[in-house]
Amino acid sequence: MMETKKLFVIRVRGRVRLLTTVKDTLDMMRLYNTNYCILVPATPVMLGMIAKAKDYITWGEADDAVVQEIFEKRGTLYTGPKTDSKKKITYDNRYVEYNGKKYQKFFALNPPRRGYGRKGIKTLFVHQGALGNRGAKINDLVRRML
Repeated sequence: MMETKKLFVIRVRGRVRLLTTVKDTLDMMRLYNTNYCILVPATPVMLGMIAKAKDYITWGEADDAVVQEIFEKRGTLYTGPKTDSKKKITYDNRYVEYNGKKYQKFFALNPPRRGYGRKGIKTLFVHQGALGNRGAKINDLVRRML
């Protein structure tokens, strides 16, 4: 079975004058505040959600070394229940497993050292801004935010 590639998705902009559909999409991805980061598989569902919120986030392909580093430095252990009291409902979608431990699905990061880009958070990455697809350069941004 082929392993799907993982993507880092980072929320760059805040909630002011945000469309309800975009706000709901960001909440479903657990990007509640600015500088929150998630690690997601590159499935068609996630790529559709990323396309919906493209004006408020930046994303790119995750490197294994940076993934390990973010779990070590910013990973918050999941302490909630695994099932309900009657053992009928499981809460597997509330956490992610990494190296045998259960972590929350999002990471709260610092603002990046040296900023997002020369033209700020309202411009695309290809125009020296912060938004959009960064490709492999997302790993440099995540390291600057740790």
